[in-house]
Amino acid sequence: MNKQKLANRIWESANKMRSKIEANEYKDYILGFIFYKYLSDRELKFLKENGFTQEDIEALTEEDVEVMKYVRGRIGYFISYRNLFSTWIKMGKDFDVSNVTDALSAFNRLINPSHKKVFESIFNTLETGLSKLGDSAASRTKSISDLIYLIKDIPMDGKQDYDVLGFIYEYLISMFAANAGKKAGEFYTPHEVSLLMSEIVAHHLKDKTEISIYDPTSGSGSLLINIGRAVSKHIEGENNIKYYAQELKQNTYNLTRMNLVMRGILVDNIFTRNADTLEDDWPYFDEANPVETYDPLYVEAVVSNPPYSQHWDPKNKEADTRYARFGLAPKSKADYAFLLHDLYHLKRDGIMTIVLPHGVLFRGGEEGVIRKNLIECNHIDTIIGLPANIFFGTGIPTIIMVLKQKRDNTDVLIIDASKGFAKVGKNNMLRASDIKKVADTVAARADIDKFSKKVSRKKIRENAYNLNIPRYVDSSECAEKWDIYASMFGGIPKSEIDELNRFWKAFPGLREALFIEGEGPCVELFTDSLEQTLIDHHSVKNYISNFEGVFRDFDEYLKTELMTNMAEVKTSKEEGVLTDYIFSRVTPMPLVDQYKAYQVLHDEWTKIAIDLEIIQTEGFSAVNRVDPNMVSKTKDGKEVEVQEGWVGRVIPFDLVQQTLLLDEYRALEQKVSRLVEITAEYDEILESIDEEDKESSAINDSGDGFVAKEVGEVLKEIYTEVETPEIEALKAYAELTKKADKLTFISENNVVNWSNMEANQDDTYAKKAVNAYVLELQSVFEFPEDSFEAKIIQASRLMTEEKEVKAQVKAETAALQQKTKETIESLSEVQALELLEKKWIVPVVEQIGQLPHEVVDELTGKIKGLAEKYAVTYATIETEIKETAAALSDQIDELVGNEYDMKGLSELQKLLKGE
Repeated sequence: MNKQKLANRIWESANKMRSKIEANEYKDYILGFIFYKYLSDRELKFLKENGFTQEDIEALTEEDVEVMKYVRGRIGYFISYRNLFSTWIKMGKDFDVSNVTDALSAFNRLINPSHKKVFESIFNTLETGLSKLGDSAASRTKSISDLIYLIKDIPMDGKQDYDVLGFIYEYLISMFAANAGKKAGEFYTPHEVSLLMSEIVAHHLKDKTEISIYDPTSGSGSLLINIGRAVSKHIEGENNIKYYAQELKQNTYNLTRMNLVMRGILVDNIFTRNADTLEDDWPYFDEANPVETYDPLYVEAVVSNPPYSQHWDPKNKEADTRYARFGLAPKSKADYAFLLHDLYHLKRDGIMTIVLPHGVLFRGGEEGVIRKNLIECNHIDTIIGLPANIFFGTGIPTIIMVLKQKRDNTDVLIIDASKGFAKVGKNNMLRASDIKKVADTVAARADIDKFSKKVSRKKIRENAYNLNIPRYVDSSECAEKWDIYASMFGGIPKSEIDELNRFWKAFPGLREALFIEGEGPCVELFTDSLEQTLIDHHSVKNYISNFEGVFRDFDEYLKTELMTNMAEVKTSKEEGVLTDYIFSRVTPMPLVDQYKAYQVLHDEWTKIAIDLEIIQTEGFSAVNRVDPNMVSKTKDGKEVEVQEGWVGRVIPFDLVQQTLLLDEYRALEQKVSRLVEITAEYDEILESIDEEDKESSAINDSGDGFVAKEVGEVLKEIYTEVETPEIEALKAYAELTKKADKLTFISENNVVNWSNMEANQDDTYAKKAVNAYVLELQSVFEFPEDSFEAKIIQASRLMTEEKEVKAQVKAETAALQQKTKETIESLSEVQALELLEKKWIVPVVEQIGQLPHEVVDELTGKIKGLAEKYAVTYATIETEIKETAAALSDQIDELVGNEYDMKGLSELQKLLKGE
């Protein structure tokens, strides 16, 4: 199971297990236990790497002071064997809530003194919250046992970026945030916003060899971690980043510390404080020895997502060095207080990014003064307007402001990124292409129409230091305009054709081939087959051919990058390498959106990276592994996990079936398609039955389906009532008892085909045979095609076929699943590489190859839209109105009524005739 599937499974189970506990609270419990598991597993790994046998480990107690101090001194803490997470699992039914309380208490007591800042009281939230997991010790034991069994399979280490633990931790935080309402803002910055801030900071710091980063409202710590990951792509070596974090709320502060530690960051590089950022600032020092431990904090990067427009106390802070140069934020809105705090802690060549509400751009009063001072002192570098409804718990639009202590520019880059997002559930989400476009624009300080603009300080002064984005960047859609001449006389205005000039430049001669020039301001569409004319035009063919030429070796390049050097691919950096390759080829091509190409790559890379991480961690043999496909089902009122077939760990079952087991796959698909057809045929039959016949018991109450059991009963009645001369004769024969009468009847009634029955030795026919023949004749009787009886018979036959096909599908699906499993397990290296190529390379190449065709489709749509827009002239509409009015007036002449009715109709006629 890859990390995404494992994360999904844990989230779904945890969300059900929390019952009535608020998501915001429950996250602290499950994340706390995950962290405890991490610390336990980390200690076990350390012990085994340092020669401890299993017997030695099982003998570990805190009474063994020498070993305890050794372990504590090396990893910062000590957990005795009986308190290890793995021991809890081994205890089975003997596990009790007291094991947890004892372990957490012991942990706090056995922290190495030098690591207290990182570990002390880190489990306080979990300890105090255990009581909420049940009303009794037994119920709490049950809840905790369920939790620890849920997370027991999370691997806690890996190679490269196979960071399953970190991924799951981040995923759970995001999902709890999505369910925590307004409280989500206390601990979570959406991952995509965090990535955007990270890319901006990383570009600024890309030439550094060592850096320190600080988040004064750290929440879960994800912002710091993402910044660190982004910067580390440019820094050689490890452990060159120092992390500083401050957080006000105790439980959220614990999240920060856990998250940082679990990402494998050296404890010596983690500096955290649980304090009010605005009231209790750094410098950092040890309260027991403030003079010698005094360490003023200045860093290369500050990132923060502070609480928006929070109240604070500015009293007696005029001399505070953080605010003295710029002014004090108003009591009711601390936004600028946080911003100035962040700016103060920047080194001279540092950079900061902060998320704030739009109001900071234009509000007056004290905030206006601060904004003016920041602009005049040349600290504001960039303003990025984000989409609304992008943060959990609030729908207000927000901005990212980028500031620096020292800048070479005096302008401010303003970006309106509010239109670039995807709708995901109730929220908007920045796509990878949106993030890259903004980050690239910041790096290049580019002016892009309707997206970004560098604004001079002079211009800002003229606007009274108001930085409201729409004053400088108009990202609104152009209002649709209508040409009055074309509306009256028809044709397509040349002026609107001119607006497609970027297409005409890319496709020389195409405009002339599509339109007939007239004397007036309009043109006519030359062809009735627009799509075919476009596709066949030499400039379009050349355009597509040129694109294909540019990417002719793309598949080979990808194979070399991803497959030839599979074991050496650095997944954290490879996407950037592939992006540079694609951009270098797409950028010279007119009309193709390079960010659309990047989105294609990113969507596929997300899946490719997971596979690479698995292969690099487990070896190439991972391609031959299959895992049980576990699904949740309700059994006896409880949710239980059961196995439904198998899934490939790396190679998907459907890919194997469509490549190596194609005959069996197609045969099964045909049967599945037949089931779909049968459903459609049911619907056709039902639609053709009149409402009176739908009262039959064979049709359900809503009239949209057949009742299988009742169809059989109704069918019996239908057949019983069938009468033909042959059936009547047979029924009469069945009443006879004497042999002579039977023989006479047989000789006199040639309406019966007597040879269709087996005769007795005396040339008569048994009653049983006669009745069977009667039923046979009734069952083959052909009713009129449109009769209710014929439709019930048709439905019955479909039901019989459907039952047979379903049984075949079930059997063949099971057989194909088993054969696919065996095929994956026995794949040769050549076969596996071929399948990986189809999974990794082909989708990217095919989707990139579609980009020029999408350009042509876009132009086609625009021309069609213009043609339809002016297809009906005002004169045509006016004529239709007159003709309709005249027809209505003539119909009024035929109407009769009382005196007043006739007067009213007469007046209506006058209006219709324009009198």
